[in-house]
Amino acid sequence: MFSGLRLQEVLLILLVVLLLFGANRLPDLARSVGKSLKIFKSEVKDITKDEPAAGPAAAAPTVPGTPGTIPPGATPVPPTTPGVTPDDSGRLGS
Repeated sequence: MFSGLRLQEVLLILLVVLLLFGANRLPDLARSVGKSLKIFKSEVKDITKDEPAAGPAAAAPTVPGTPGTIPPGATPVPPTTPGVTPDDSGRLGS
């Protein structure tokens, strides 16, 4: 957790926290941070549990009308370059 911080830096941070909040409020502050982390972890766990397993059958839902989505039954059209039009064979020509 503190792999990039040296001992002096951690002690300085703790001293600043002690000065800002006072010794009487530190237990309450630590308790509320612990509760918040517990709630956050449980919510992340619920979200990951609710998501389907990743695989070919589990495709991301698409919103009709957004770029990159193709309506069911439609044939995808390759993007075109400005000034280049497809010829009769369907290939792009100049």
